[in-house]
Amino acid sequence: MNVTIRKIGNSEGVIIPKEVLDQLGLGAGDTLELSLKDGGLLMQPTDADFARQIEHAQRFMDQYKVALKKLAE
Repeated sequence: MNVTIRKIGNSEGVIIPKEVLDQLGLGAGDTLELSLKDGGLLMQPTDADFARQIEHAQRFMDQYKVALKKLAE
């Protein structure tokens, strides 16, 4: 399947065909993890539960930054 890189605002992107999104159960607003692999791009759906846990962990670390720094000494 070929897609074309298009100008989108100040960025560039590709349009993912609806058939592919339907097969993956994805839609507007879902997030993908993008990585380089073997000279190409690999896009995988982000695990929503894991992403939520990381977000909570980041807030916790921001809130208790001083205490965590002291504990690390």
